Amino acid sequence: MSAITAPSPAPAPVPATAGNVGGAPAPGAAPRTALGFVATRRVAEIMLCVVLGVGSGLLFYGSHFGLNMVHSQLNAQDISFPAKGSAALNPAEFPGLQRYAGQKVDTGDKAKAYADQFIAVHLTKIDGGQTYSQVSAASIADPTNAALTADVATLFKGQTLRGLLLYAWGWSVVATLALYAAIGAALGFLILLAAIVGDFFADPRIAAHRTHTA
Repeated sequence: MSAITAPSPAPAPVPATAGNVGGAPAPGAAPRTALGFVATRRVAEIMLCVVLGVGSGLLFYGSHFGLNMVHSQLNAQDISFPAKGSAALNPAEFPGLQRYAGQKVDTGDKAKAYADQFIAVHLTKIDGGQTYSQVSAASIADPTNAALTADVATLFKGQTLRGLLLYAWGWSVVATLALYAAIGAALGFLILLAAIVGDFFADPRIAAHRTHTA
């Protein structure tokens, strides 16, 4: 009588994974994943580095253009503060302008000081500090009043010059902020460039280590 043998158990199925479809082994999945991560990161770093480099260059150009334009336009006006010690620059009346005495109005800060602390003070002395619109309305109501007509012309010229000087100061502030932004972008560009160069030498070793340990 022949002996009955028990059937041998079937091998357990290999679970399927993202890199092992149908349970088949995929020995190259780990190296491809590591290299893909390194390549993606390097592309992103290079793109950001280019953006920072181009951006900092444009900001430096814009800042230089703005500051140079403000300086050249103010310099062409040939406006100067009164000399130190003169009656036109009385320390009691113009305490904040003593440091600019005798200097030419050729920067944004000087333009603001001249507009707000010199022109504005003189304009407040005309017709009791009334605005141009108020004096103009009074002149229209009394067209034969020569004094009012002269005051209207003075206020118009003074307010116009004051506004132009303040515009110059405003653009100088914008140009200065662009300069600070350019310096920040340039520092970011240099730091990222150093990181990219370091990664260029470090990434092959990292990828080789991951491939060896996978």
